[in-house]
Amino acid sequence: MRKLIAGNWKMNGLRADGLALARDLVRRAAAEPVACDLLLCPPATLLCAVGEALAGTGVALGGQDCHAKPKGAHTGDISAPMLRDAGCSHVILGHSERRTDHGESDELVRAKVAAATAAGLIAILCVGETAAERDAGRALEVVARQLQGSLPSGLGAAQLVVAYEPVWAIGTGRTPTTAEIAAVHRHIRAVLGGLVTGAADVPILYGGSVKPGNARELLHLENVDGALVGGASLDAGDFHAIARGAAAS
Repeated sequence: MRKLIAGNWKMNGLRADGLALARDLVRRAAAEPVACDLLLCPPATLLCAVGEALAGTGVALGGQDCHAKPKGAHTGDISAPMLRDAGCSHVILGHSERRTDHGESDELVRAKVAAATAAGLIAILCVGETAAERDAGRALEVVARQLQGSLPSGLGAAQLVVAYEPVWAIGTGRTPTTAEIAAVHRHIRAVLGGLVTGAADVPILYGGSVKPGNARELLHLENVDGALVGGASLDAGDFHAIARGAAAS
């Protein structure tokens, strides 16, 4: 399948910064096209401005979270229909930073995935183990539990992307070995087989200190269908280099 390189800007960027970053990436992608799909997920304050900068370029727009309800008295939240209305095609859900910082449970994430797909968005469901869980030999168990608890029934492959992000590798500069990554992605594919129609066609991204220097090796492992990029997505040159690495034969 065609690889997907998604940039999660997290809580970074004011209007001028975000527009400059988006426009820089668009220029690079136009000058040196890559044979993979590109997606930017800026903070909510930048969605409309960045969406305008990306319009007609082939680079997609995504949100970083959504509420489980389509509207209502939920101060500070943003709904899936709002993201769709702002031009988003995707939304990141269940990221470890949401699960940790906001106490999000698998049950809540499942409701958000259902809300996202009902609004016509593709859910990027994040799963991954902590360092303690990895050291205890529970990585596969944890990932399977998160998948089973966070996915509503009846999903098809076109509605879902899964991102494996070992919590201990996010922003640390550490990455699992290629064998460890391949083992988890293979396990995710197997677990999805009992949860999603057309599981073989669900893209599985790797995230966790993906950089230009390791992108080609990581993104050509079996069952690694792209990357969810954090820090490196805040540099257009690095993000484009990762995309080039993903597309390289």
